[in-house]
Order: sequence, then structure tokens, then C-alpha cells
Amino acid sequence: MSVVGIDGHLVDVETYAGVGLVAFTLVGLLDTSVREARDRVRAAFESCGLDVLDQRITVNLSPAGIPKSGSAFDLSIAASVALATGLVSPAAFEDAVIVGELALDGSIQPVRGVLPAVLAARSLGVRRVIVPTACAQEARLVSGIEVLDFGHFADLIAWAGGDAVKAPFHGRLGICREAADVVDPLALDMADVRGQPEAIAAMEVAAAGGHHVFLLGEPGAGKTMLASRLPTILPDLDADTALVTTSLHSVAGLLPSGMSLMKRPPFQAPHHSVTMPALIGGGTRMLVPGAASLAHGGILFLDEAAEFAPSVLDSLREPLESGAVHLHRSGVQARYPASFQLVMASNPCPCGGGSGGRRCTCSSINRRRYLARLSGPLLDRMDIRIDVHTPSRADMSATIVQTSDTIRQRVIEARARTRRRLAGTPWTLNVQLPGSWLRHHSGIETPLINELDRLVESGHSSMRGVDRMLRLAWTLADLEGAPRPTFDHIVAAQQLRNGADHYE
Repeated sequence: MSVVGIDGHLVDVETYAGVGLVAFTLVGLLDTSVREARDRVRAAFESCGLDVLDQRITVNLSPAGIPKSGSAFDLSIAASVALATGLVSPAAFEDAVIVGELALDGSIQPVRGVLPAVLAARSLGVRRVIVPTACAQEARLVSGIEVLDFGHFADLIAWAGGDAVKAPFHGRLGICREAADVVDPLALDMADVRGQPEAIAAMEVAAAGGHHVFLLGEPGAGKTMLASRLPTILPDLDADTALVTTSLHSVAGLLPSGMSLMKRPPFQAPHHSVTMPALIGGGTRMLVPGAASLAHGGILFLDEAAEFAPSVLDSLREPLESGAVHLHRSGVQARYPASFQLVMASNPCPCGGGSGGRRCTCSSINRRRYLARLSGPLLDRMDIRIDVHTPSRADMSATIVQTSDTIRQRVIEARARTRRRLAGTPWTLNVQLPGSWLRHHSGIETPLINELDRLVESGHSSMRGVDRMLRLAWTLADLEGAPRPTFDHIVAAQQLRNGADHYE
């Protein structure tokens, strides 16, 4: 299988073994990593005591128009050579897809993208897949298809009716990808945030409706703490989203060995020096997903947003609208899902001064220039703006502590009301609702919509901004259990959308 984006394409591996000068040739629009399979396959055959490469062998990967990259073709090439040279019975590999990398000693190593490859194989009617043992658990996430796993090429040959020697192995075998040392999101808790009840309430609204958030405030006020705890109040991913999210991490090579389906929303927080390919994905012959796609179903957090390159930030504008990243390179195109909640945090000025003990020393022009790095079209796509101020001692002592479990339960109930209300439609969250449907079919009274439309006439909002206020109003109504938004919900949505104007 050739995986482009998260879409798999079936590749036929054809081998001709005949008389002539001894040669081992690979053809079929291959990149360097696939051409190097020739040497890995030759070493694996010799390590298993299989002396069949002393003839003219030509391997064709068809169709030639599909880009092929990576080491996942090694095992299928070796199996095809074994078939062509009569080492195994053809019936063993009938209607089977083979994915895996070969080490020089014949051991079968894990590869990226096993999950989307198996999903694509099942959709094409394939009955059986053969994968490395280290990736067997990932492959078995897909039901309705037989999964066979092998740890060594000699084991595969023996299973197919051949005879091979399994050389002793002295290295590491069976490790797919080691899990990075990451903090369990559920180990954090919104109860850690002190003195910010309004900000916590706004984050609850964002979680209930899937809304984007812009946190603006002085250093140390709690912006990063709020953002990092947003995943703790989100419900588990639904089955379809979990499958797509797991596939994206598999393609990126970030799925640890032994990990099952990703059920918790992912949290991506790239540094402000991130490049555009690292954020939205890219590459040359081999396109890989970026942080925006790896955050699919979860949170993309951009801390110190004003320090990001403006062009990098603006590359998120299309994914925020379409929920996907479309990459186009010479000879290859890929689509990566990227439906995430964007959370941006920024200081109001370069010095970071504010209403606390350290006053701002920036000139008014420097303050405007700093926030001007965040383009108007990008800020217009942010549903909620939260002005985060350093809390006083009285604020911290008066705050009623709310745990993430308590807030998450309210979010789950609100989302359940949303799903029941949107039953029969293609949408499940308020953030997904199109403006035309909100205005004519959602049940919001016409006078309330007209009240918001006056903001467009006066130049205080865009049409996109009004639509986002209507979505916010529905989320507020769902949190309260109201049958439809009222005037109070519209006013609250406008306040959440615009925030306070202390920094302008």
C-alpha cells in the first residue's frame, strides 16, 4: 500500500526472474528510500540462507503513476521475489496486502501508516494483510480483515511453505516506536487555576461548542495554564474521529508501540519558531502531517502567538474554515484532516507589563505594532476572546474551586443536547453549523438575528463574526438546557466574542 495523506493506494508488486546477466532492478516511480530496498532485500535473503538472487530479477511496482516512498515496500518486494523464484506457494499470498520493512538480518521492522493502509485495504475488498509483529496491534484496530504478523522474514517463508534459516539476532527487535515522555492530560485539573472564574466559564463554553479561543493578558496571569487544561474538560473522541486521529499519528510515525485507538483529544503546542511545513504539513516527495493535523479532534495551542511568523499564522486560516489541509507539491498531492480547536495566547505588548506590579513601558505605536502581527482575518475566526488579568489576593481566596471532572460532565451534557437537536443533520457541534442554516432553520428568533446584523451595518462586525456569535448563543443555550437562544444569550455571546477592550 502506498499511503498518500491518509489515503491508501493499492500497489501491485510484479517480479520477473529469468536468464541473463545477474541484476536486481526496481522500477515504477520510486524515490530513493524505495530503491534502497534492493540492498535490504538482498541482505535479508542471504541472512536467511536463500540463494536465489544469482539471476536477472526485475521488480515493477505498478501503477507507475502513484508516488512510492518509504521502506514499507521491502517485505512485499521480498515476498514477490520469493514467489517468482519458486521458494513459496502462490496460494499463500493470494488476495493479501503486505506491509513491512526488512532489516539486513531478515527481521521485519515496523513502518509508518499501518492503520490507514489496512483501512484502505479493507475498503478495496482485500481479505488479508501481513504486517510486522510490532505493528500488529495497530493493524487489528480495523475489523473485518484478517491480520497476520511476522517478526522475521524466515518465519514468513516457512508459513508460505518454503524453507529458510533464521539467523541469530543480536539487536533490538519488535519495538515499533517508543512513547515520548509526555504528561497525561487528565493528570492536570482546572482546579489548579485560581482567581479566574470568568476565564474558566469561557473555556467551558469553548469546550461545549468546539469554539476557538484567544487569550490576551499579561505574563503570569494564567493563560498557558488555562489552555493546557482545556483538554481535561473535553469528552473522549467519538469512534470515527479517534480512528482518523490515530491514523494521522501513525502516518507521522508518532504512534507508540502497543498503543490502541487514541480516545483522548490530542494537544499540540508548537514553539513560536515553528515553520509552515511543521505547522500545516509538507515535504517534497513524502508529505507528512503537521501540528495542525496532529491536533485533529483536539487542541492546537499557540503560546506567545504574536511571536509566530505572520505568514505561518495565516496558513491556518483555510484549515479553520474547511477542517482539512490540502498540500500540493510537484507530482504529489495529499489531504490531511485538521479539525481542531485553536487556542492562541499573547501578551498585550512586547514588555509584558500590565495592571499588576510592573507597569507597561511600551509606546502606543509599539503596542499596536505588536498585536498587528496577528492579522485581522485570523482574529475574525476566533470565537471567544478572554482578557486574562493578574488576579488579586481577594480574587484567589474568593474563587469557588471547580474540578475538571465537574466541568467535563456539564460539557458532555451540553454536547448531548446539541447532538439531539442536530439529529438528522451532518453536524454534531455548534461550531460546525453554517450561517445560512443558523439564520433560517436553527430556531433563533428573527428579531435577535436582526439585532446582530446591525453590527455589520455599523461596521462593528463582519458577517462571519455574526455567524460565530449565533453559534456561541446556541452553545450557551445548550449549557443551560434552554430550548433556543434568548436575548440574554445573544448579549453574552457578543461579550464573549468581543472581550474587554482594555488593551486597545
